[in-house]
Amino acid sequence: MVRLSTLALLVVVLATGFVNPAEAQDEKQRNIVFILIDDQRWDAIGKLNPYFDTPHLDALMGKGVYFPNMFVTTSLCSPSRASFLSGQWAHKHGVLNNSTPLNPTTATFPQELQKAGYETAFTGKWHMGGTSDAPRDGFDRWVSFRGQGAYFNQTFNVDGKKVPSSGHNTDIVTDYAEEFIRKDHDKPFMLYMSHKAVHADFKPAPRHQGSYKGKMYPYPDTMADTEENYKGKPRWVKEQRDTWHGVDGLYNNTMDLDDFTQRYAETMRTVDDSVGRIVEVLKDEGILDSTLLIFTSDNGFQFGEHGLIDKRTMYEASIKVPLIVHCPDLFEGGQVRDQMVLNVDLFPTLMDVAGAATPDSVQGESWWPIANDGTVKGRESFLYTYFWERMFAQTPTVLGVRTNTHKFMQFHGTFGRYELYDIQNDPDEKHNLIGDFYTRQGAGDVTFRMRKKSEVGEDLSAVYFDLLDKLNTHLDELECEREPNWRPIN
Repeated sequence: MVRLSTLALLVVVLATGFVNPAEAQDEKQRNIVFILIDDQRWDAIGKLNPYFDTPHLDALMGKGVYFPNMFVTTSLCSPSRASFLSGQWAHKHGVLNNSTPLNPTTATFPQELQKAGYETAFTGKWHMGGTSDAPRDGFDRWVSFRGQGAYFNQTFNVDGKKVPSSGHNTDIVTDYAEEFIRKDHDKPFMLYMSHKAVHADFKPAPRHQGSYKGKMYPYPDTMADTEENYKGKPRWVKEQRDTWHGVDGLYNNTMDLDDFTQRYAETMRTVDDSVGRIVEVLKDEGILDSTLLIFTSDNGFQFGEHGLIDKRTMYEASIKVPLIVHCPDLFEGGQVRDQMVLNVDLFPTLMDVAGAATPDSVQGESWWPIANDGTVKGRESFLYTYFWERMFAQTPTVLGVRTNTHKFMQFHGTFGRYELYDIQNDPDEKHNLIGDFYTRQGAGDVTFRMRKKSEVGEDLSAVYFDLLDKLNTHLDELECEREPNWRPIN
C-alpha cells in the first residue's frame, strides 16, 4: 500500500493504512459474536449521552475496549453493510443504494471464516437486495427477512423455510441468536446478529413504549434556522430543512423532532435488552470471557445537526458510529483506543482473530494490533463516498477525505460550495473554512465559482488555500489507490 508524505502546517501525516500485525495471535480460535445495529448514532449510549438509558451497553463499554473514532465509508444501510461484509469501499463492491444485492462472487468474512473452520450463523436484517430473503453463502445457519422488514410479527426465512413470528423483531432475532449460541458446537462459532432497530419508523417493544414521554432531547446548536448557522454552507443543506430528511419536514411531517428522539430512544432500550441477553447467555454457557464480542452500527444518525435528521451526509453525526470490543480474557475493561478505524476494517480484523489469510480483494486494514496495543499507530485519513439516490434527491453525491484533524467535502450534481472543517477546533462543523472563497457567478444564489488565491485578501489566510490544495490532491490519491482510474459518478 502506498504511503503519503508528511504535509506541513495544519495537515497531519496523511496515510491510508495500519502497520502489519507484529505478533502472531493466540493459536486457539475464539468464538466471535458480531452485533450490528441499524442507524445507531455514535453517542446513543448512556455512558456517552445521559439522554439514553442503556445499562447493558454501559456495562459492555465499561468492561470492554471502546473506539471513539469509528467511521463508516458510506453512511447508508446497504452500502455500509456490504462494506462490513466485503472489506471494500462501496464503489468497489457495487452496492451503492438500499436495493442492490451484493455480487455473490464477492468474498465475505463469513465465507472465509467457514474455510478457517468456523460454524457460522446470521440472524436479522440483511437488506442488500430487498426482493429476496434466501440464505446467502457463508452461513451454516440463516435467519432473515426481506428488505427492511417489520417491527412486529415478522415472517422469517429460516434456512430456506418461511416461519411466522409473534412479537418484536429485536426480541425474535435475539431468540434465534440465543438458540444458536446454546447449541452444541464441535468447532468455534461466529454469530452475526444484525438488527432492524433502530431504523425509522421507530417502534419499541411494548415494555418500553412511552418510557421517554416528556423527556426532551437537547437540540444541537447547529440546528438553528439562522443566517449565521448556514453562513458558508452549501445551499442544499438549508433547503433540506423542510424535506423528508430535515427537521421542519421530518419524514413527511409524520412526527416532530421531540417525538422522533423519544421514539428512537425507546427503541434503543429494546436493543439494549438484546445486548444484555446475549451477554447473559454467553455467561451461562461459560464462554463470556473468552468470546470476542464486537458491537457497532451500520451508520450514524443526525439528531438535528445543521437542520438535518437521518444520515447520508458526511457530517460527523452521520458518519461516526460506536465500536465496543469485549473479551475479558484478552482486554482489561475500560480501555479507549483513539485511533481511526472503519467499517471496511472488520473483515481483515476477523481474519487476524481466526489466524486466516485476508483475501487480496479486501481494501480495509485490521485494527486487531490496535486493540491489543494502544500505542500502535493507526490510519490518519480515509475516503468517504455517498452516491446520489433518486428517491432522496435532496442529498448530492459526496466525495470527501477525513483526516485526524480536517475534513474536506466535494459535492457532485450541484454548483454550490464545497466544505472544509478543522475537526479538532470545530468539532460541530460550524465554520466552513472555504465558505468565503466562493463568489456568485451569474444571477441568483445558485451558481458559484471558487476564487483564485490572488483574489482573497489578507483577512482570509492563504494557509487555507494551501490546505485545500493538499486535501484535494489527497482525495484524488485515495480515489486512485482504492480503484485505479476510478472517478466519481457525476
